[in-house]
Amino acid sequence: MKAIADQKYNRLYERGAGCVGLDFLAHPFWDKYLEFEERLEAQDRIFPILDRVVHIPMHQYARYFERFRHLAQTRPLHELLPAELLAQFRAEIEREGPVEGGEAGIERALRGRIDNFHLEIFSRTQTETTKRWTYESEVKRPYFHVTELDEGQLVNWRKYLDFEEVEGDYIRTSFLYERCLITCAYYDEFWLRYARWMLAQSGKEEEVRHIYQRASMLYAPISRPAVRLQYAYFEESLGGVELAKDIHGAILINLPGHIETIVSLANLSRRHGGLDAAIQVYKSQIDSVQCDIYAKAALVAEWARLLWKIKGSVEEARQVFQKNQHWYLDSRAFWISYLQFELDQPTSAETEPTQYKRIKQVHDDIRRKSHLPPLTMKDLSHYYMIYLLERGTKDAAKEYMQLDREVNGPFSVQSSMKAKIAEDGKEATTQRRLMMENGHPGVEVDETAIRKGENPYTKYYQQQGEQQLPSDTQV
Repeated sequence: MKAIADQKYNRLYERGAGCVGLDFLAHPFWDKYLEFEERLEAQDRIFPILDRVVHIPMHQYARYFERFRHLAQTRPLHELLPAELLAQFRAEIEREGPVEGGEAGIERALRGRIDNFHLEIFSRTQTETTKRWTYESEVKRPYFHVTELDEGQLVNWRKYLDFEEVEGDYIRTSFLYERCLITCAYYDEFWLRYARWMLAQSGKEEEVRHIYQRASMLYAPISRPAVRLQYAYFEESLGGVELAKDIHGAILINLPGHIETIVSLANLSRRHGGLDAAIQVYKSQIDSVQCDIYAKAALVAEWARLLWKIKGSVEEARQVFQKNQHWYLDSRAFWISYLQFELDQPTSAETEPTQYKRIKQVHDDIRRKSHLPPLTMKDLSHYYMIYLLERGTKDAAKEYMQLDREVNGPFSVQSSMKAKIAEDGKEATTQRRLMMENGHPGVEVDETAIRKGENPYTKYYQQQGEQQLPSDTQV
């Protein structure tokens, strides 16, 4: 029974050596392993352990080498070196001529040469330790914690990984990645970097899958689905299309309406099921009650873009924008995409007047119909103004100057904005308020709305593109 227990413990220590044996601060583990073998008086196993340790760059490498060198003097020759290398040393000694003392003299010569060989190992280990000391000294938190790491720590891990990758040792590099991910488990960049590095190694697809699964199932927050999406692309690349779709679906269960994931799923469906499959993804998400209005607006724009870029049907894409614009008057993404769509259409001298009307109509809808904040409308108007100067006709300068007054001038000369914020849509109404409020449009007070508990300032904040303070929500 004791022998069985000893074998069990020995297997546990070997597992530990595989997990932490290469750590720069692994000396407590190796001390315990050696102590265990000493209690068993297993001298034949102590020396091989020391032989492993003296090759590892670690904090207390010199202490282990001194013990290793001292123990080597008492061990048989066949334990000190591999048989091939031992035979090579013996042959070299014999070629140098007769050795005084016969076999005993040869053994002395061999031990001397082996000791020099061991000293070379020590020198290499010392050099490797010195090269890593700079990075190790900057590791302030080698354990996991939920608090964020400072930028200096992240930079040090990046540089340390760069160093080991250049060194080219697969085992040491993969071990350092595992160490890094203990500390940086919540950082997507290191999971993605590890998976990409592993994928560059030949025949390591299963290891890459394991990395993605660990990140997706245990560590990477669902609120940041980048790792899971990358995992889906990896599985798709290996032919696992259904699994890739399931990964997308799992993300959307926890993050309904997540635009990047829906677009990715639509593109995945298009690659393997055609354009109609992609459109069906967009339609199903737009019809979903779990998808908010702003996400739906972005998805409509992506739907139109799909028809334009993939199917090549500009008119169908335009119809999607036109038929849905009244639903998404508050969406910045929708109107940016719609305006950019019309601006990007190729034209000629014959078709430019027609395209100008379309672009102007979109811009007018943005200025008059949309509920975008003034700063957003100003930015979009600047795109239109650039269009007028670069592609406009001889009358473009006149329209440009009028629009410049509306967009960049003081509020007192912004006719369309004054009409837009008026309750009755008339500029004269806002003009009267300007005169009453010494140049500021002020806020119209509706006594009936106040009695209902509504805040008279809410619309003002919305029109100005400002966020209302919590203390202003009640009157």
